[in-house]
Amino acid sequence: MQEFIEEKPDWLRIKPPKTEKYRIVKKTLAELGINTVCTSAKCPNTFECWDKGSPTFLILGAVCTRACRFCAVAHARQGQEIDPEEPAAITEAVKKLGLSYVIMTSVDRDDLEDYGAGHYAACIHAIKTLSPDIRVEVIIPDFAGRVDLLRKVIDAGPDVIAHNVETVERISPTARDRKAGYYRSIDVLRNVKRYEPGVRTKSSIMLGLGEEEDEVKETIRRLHEARVDVLTMGQYLCPGDTCLPVQRYVSPEEFGRLKAFAESLGFRAVAAGPFVRSSYRAAEYFKER
Repeated sequence: MQEFIEEKPDWLRIKPPKTEKYRIVKKTLAELGINTVCTSAKCPNTFECWDKGSPTFLILGAVCTRACRFCAVAHARQGQEIDPEEPAAITEAVKKLGLSYVIMTSVDRDDLEDYGAGHYAACIHAIKTLSPDIRVEVIIPDFAGRVDLLRKVIDAGPDVIAHNVETVERISPTARDRKAGYYRSIDVLRNVKRYEPGVRTKSSIMLGLGEEEDEVKETIRRLHEARVDVLTMGQYLCPGDTCLPVQRYVSPEEFGRLKAFAESLGFRAVAAGPFVRSSYRAAEYFKER
């Protein structure tokens, strides 16, 4: 891949925060010592999402044991020590922010015996104990493909389980850590439905890494065949000097074509656009259908 040096188009301008809610979210997270993927991964939607009171909690520490080349999250062979009080802290944040829809994700923890599945379950249980009416969406790692660990998370009762395929088959080995896998990711999503058909599943694709439109459509088909309910597609934006460069900026028109194609296959909901990410307006898309 050659570096892409063209300036960002007008449609990639980030809107600043508009209300006091952003500052309330920032202060609450700081006081409780809670990590978010919003800041760790340098998400361009942080202002907008926090403005709406909707952070995406990052559990299991802030150091990932994988080194995907599209991600800004810190990485090392050994992750940070797990905080046993994290489920309680997240529950307190949920109360203080008045959240009715909670989104959690994590770093990969290949250094743990259960890859962090037990901690996921503990966090889900804590929120559901606070109120069973709170919707919980988890964006999970692949747990090394272990179905027993996936079941541990499913049994905790989340409403949505997301796992991101990230990119097309051809680019996956270049963009993702060698421990990850294109087909493993699809199998994770397929196995959720095999074990608990009632759980909504979700996946996300980044565009702008050098993929062809037909390759994206093939990945969309495979996700649909795996019975994925919700699909999101967004523009890859290079978050740091050590990450892969952007190959091209995908036009809103192309996003529109891919959205229409996915909708024609029968996904429950599809979000596509330059700033769309896994957790972008997640509560809205949960209620959409």
